[in-house]
Amino acid sequence: MNYLENLNDKQKEAVLYTEGPLLIVAGAGAGKTKTITHRIIHLIHQGIAPSSILALTFTNKAAKEMKDRVSVLLGDPIHGNMPEFGRTARPAQRRDEPFISTFHSLGVHIIKENASLLGLTKHFTIIDEHDALVIIKDAMKARDIDGKQHEPQKIKSIISKAKGDFITADAYNNSAASALQSIVGVIWRDYERTLKKEKALDFDDLLLETVLLLKKYPEIKKNYQDRWQYIHIDEYQDTNEVQYELVKLLVNKKENICVVGDTDQNIYSWRGANIKNMLLFEKDYPNAKIVMLEQNYRSTKNIIEAANSVIKKNQYRIDKNLFTKNIEGESISVHEAYDEGSEAEFVADTISELLRKNDPEDIAVLYRANFQSRAIEEALLGKQIPYQVLGVKFFERREVKDLLSYIRASYNRESLSDIKRIINNPARGIGKVTLVKLFANQFAMLPAAMQEKINKFYSLLDDIHAYSESHAPSESIKYVLEKSEIEKELSHGTSDEQERLENMKELVTLATKYDAMPQGIGMEKLLEDAALSSDQDTLMHNMGKGARPANGGVKLMTVHASKGLEFKYVFITGMEQDLFPHAMSGTKTKEDGEEERRLFYVALTRAKHKLYLSYAELRTIFGSKQVNMPSEFIYDIPEHLTSFEQGKPSNKEKIVYL
Repeated sequence: MNYLENLNDKQKEAVLYTEGPLLIVAGAGAGKTKTITHRIIHLIHQGIAPSSILALTFTNKAAKEMKDRVSVLLGDPIHGNMPEFGRTARPAQRRDEPFISTFHSLGVHIIKENASLLGLTKHFTIIDEHDALVIIKDAMKARDIDGKQHEPQKIKSIISKAKGDFITADAYNNSAASALQSIVGVIWRDYERTLKKEKALDFDDLLLETVLLLKKYPEIKKNYQDRWQYIHIDEYQDTNEVQYELVKLLVNKKENICVVGDTDQNIYSWRGANIKNMLLFEKDYPNAKIVMLEQNYRSTKNIIEAANSVIKKNQYRIDKNLFTKNIEGESISVHEAYDEGSEAEFVADTISELLRKNDPEDIAVLYRANFQSRAIEEALLGKQIPYQVLGVKFFERREVKDLLSYIRASYNRESLSDIKRIINNPARGIGKVTLVKLFANQFAMLPAAMQEKINKFYSLLDDIHAYSESHAPSESIKYVLEKSEIEKELSHGTSDEQERLENMKELVTLATKYDAMPQGIGMEKLLEDAALSSDQDTLMHNMGKGARPANGGVKLMTVHASKGLEFKYVFITGMEQDLFPHAMSGTKTKEDGEEERRLFYVALTRAKHKLYLSYAELRTIFGSKQVNMPSEFIYDIPEHLTSFEQGKPSNKEKIVYL
């Protein structure tokens, strides 16, 4: 029982309560992952079969951390020493270990086990955001719908939001009440037809189709309920409607469900996260036990007091009060800059000082909107400070997608999106007109010379498929590079082409992490992880031109992207009214306004030692200079916790706030 010794009383209470519904309200830095993993270990020590335990979270990074901690606690050094790149590469799921994954990975798992019932194959394609948008644009073009009047991205977002709210295309069409909804409904049906034809699913389908499957086939639902007797859900406050439905379907009559979350960190309502799922947990499970984790192990007392003062103004929350036994710590610096350039200089100068005694990885710069990073990047470049931008996905780079499309198309010939992408890459003299005829099943009408080119292309796909079935993933990708002649074309090209080739070779390096898996499983897992990668899975080194994976550098990211991370020193920039809190939050509901405050709370609690808040008197937005008031959030922090400093004197005009 020594694994219980390093838990505090509340953590131990949650770990030892194993039968029936359990709600763990875990404040920022209160050790929620530690509590979940120790609870899983305790269940196993109590004689519960590891394979009957399910744990779900939202990112590959969080799932990997949970897997590794469980493996170490179980004394499994092989599983406890996993690759650090952020992928979920590991041996295939064993029958004697807990099933720990993201919601979407679970969806893939269930769909693959029941693919034939959905008209899919085991090797169905998961299309990414870009390919989904291409299909929608093609559907709009075919129906002569003006893309300027009705933005394709907006239509895609509406469809995605509806799927997250557990709404199908048929249900949406039946309830369409406006011209826009009617257009979305028509495009949605065309979009679904294309996906079905290509034996493909989009990211949202991985959950929607799983829920529809479990609802349609009670015997399959019971199979999974019997398989997973103990269910754990991390970040429950971030679940949307379809995730909520999935959890309800998996919980059996014993209701052995443990959810962990914090209403004060619900910051994703814009993508469907419903804070009410957590607020109404006791209504869903009347016998639920509630345990509050309020001791923070991350931050100083000053930071915790500031965070408590800010968040207590919200009403839509489960009341709690964070505390810590850490030192009091430094005061919170509030810096007033003249404009965004001066603010960026302050950030760069301060970081330069910090780097004399600290590593770049200890420092993060947060901002409310992506456009703010430009000035900060310029200032860091000027000081030659290495930095990384969170949000540039390695798997979204064009050349990486090209290689993966070759593999996917070799497994799934119905994936027209992949074939369209690679059939003339490198150039094979196969034009758009030929593609239209090919996809319209008019191959016989093509000239003999063109038929030969196409047959040669499909023969290449046959070779790639056969090779990948009997070779390691890294060797298979090398094979694609050579046989497709992409390597030959790029190796003697421009510096940009050389750069693309280097990124492709980086994919080979990454693929080696899957080489130890059983034959055929490694490539399948690589394709799955590539499709399900999130922003936090790939921090990209962005020193000017050409992003590459790297470990070093100051981190730059939006506050939304920072959730789940922690740093010694945190800069929160752009603390101006209408920027943070954002102007759009004031035009919606009170709940939207509270989400901005929760977002600031998340930003504050990323810091361990020191916080820097900064704002600019003037900021250029969309080409126009705007005079800004300091954010109301600054004044929510007790004055005794802050130290105010003004930027470098300027010969320009001075702004006085009344």
